[in-house]
Amino acid sequence: PILYSYFRSSCSWRVRIALALKGISYDLVPVNLIKDGGQQFSAEFKALNPMQQVPALQIDGITLSQSLAIINYLEETHPNPRLLPQDPKKRAQVRMIADHIASGIQPLQNLSVLKQMGEKKMEWAQNCITTGFQALEQILQHTAGRYCVGDEVSMADLCLVPQVANADRFKVDMRPYPTITRINKALLELEAFKISHPSRQPDTPAELRA
Repeated sequence: PILYSYFRSSCSWRVRIALALKGISYDLVPVNLIKDGGQQFSAEFKALNPMQQVPALQIDGITLSQSLAIINYLEETHPNPRLLPQDPKKRAQVRMIADHIASGIQPLQNLSVLKQMGEKKMEWAQNCITTGFQALEQILQHTAGRYCVGDEVSMADLCLVPQVANADRFKVDMRPYPTITRINKALLELEAFKISHPSRQPDTPAELRA
C-alpha cells in the first residue's frame, strides 16, 4: 500500500492510526499542503485524487480517498482488531461520533476554509471547534467508557485524537470538556497513536519533531 499523507493533516492521521492498529505496513508519500502553493494541486496528484485532498491510499489495485471510506475498507479487509463494534447500537454510536467530527467540525476549520477567513481565521477555527466540542462532550457522557464508545478503540477514537490536536493548535480552552480530554489522554498512551503522531512523520519539519 502507498499512503499519500501530510504530517499535520488530521484526516491523514486517522488513516495512519488505522493502518498502525491493524498492523498494515505501507510506503508513505508526503504531499505538502503549503509548499509550492500546495502540492495537492499538482496535475499528478489531481489524477490520483480529483478532490485534491489528502489522504489517498493505493491498496489492492484501487485508489481510495476520504478517510472514513478508507478506514471502512481496512475494517472490511482486515477485521482485526475491530474498529466497529459488533453490537448495532454501539456501531451506530461510533459512526455518529466519527461523522460528528469528520463532517461537523473538521471541514469547517481545515486549511482551504481558513485561507478564505483571512485575519479572522483563529477566531473562526475556535468557534467551529468549540461549538462542535460542546455537543461532543454531551454525547460522550452517554457513550464513553475508557474510550469514545465503551472500552474498545473504535473509528470514533481515530477521529477524536486528531481533532483535539487541532483544538490545541488553535488554542481552544479544553477545560469545559473533561470527557474529551480524558479519552484523548488515554488514547495517546497507545502505541498506534504514538507512531502515527504528526510529530513523528517522515515529512515533519525538524522544529516540530518529537
